Amino acid sequence: MSDITSRVDINRVLMQMREMRTQIQPQQGHDLMASQVGSIDSLNGAARSDLVNASSAGERSSFSDLLKQAVDSVNETQVRSSEMQTAYEMGDGSVDITQVMIQMQKASVSFEAMTQVRNRLVSAYQDIMNMPL
Repeated sequence: MSDITSRVDINRVLMQMREMRTQIQPQQGHDLMASQVGSIDSLNGAARSDLVNASSAGERSSFSDLLKQAVDSVNETQVRSSEMQTAYEMGDGSVDITQVMIQMQKASVSFEAMTQVRNRLVSAYQDIMNMPL
């Protein structure tokens, strides 16, 4: 992986983090749950394209499906990071330390983003449960 490609990957991750931050912050006229779905959606670009394809076919994905896709994406990123770390530790010449570090940072950022989404969901659930009947 070249140095330019690494920078592009880092910039892409930073852009996704910024998008998630703006979507998570409460805005007037926006529903909290809509911002959570947007956050999860930006976590997993592949899930977004799958959702668009599914909605164009007349099917609708449920919130739980979107959440599962996001969690699976985070898990896949962490597994990939772990595999790269192991390969580097075993002396695999095709794995560069910069690749390992970038992958570790991607895994860390995606996990942190998922944790923030979870915290917001728990907060929203608590707010709903505390509403008067």
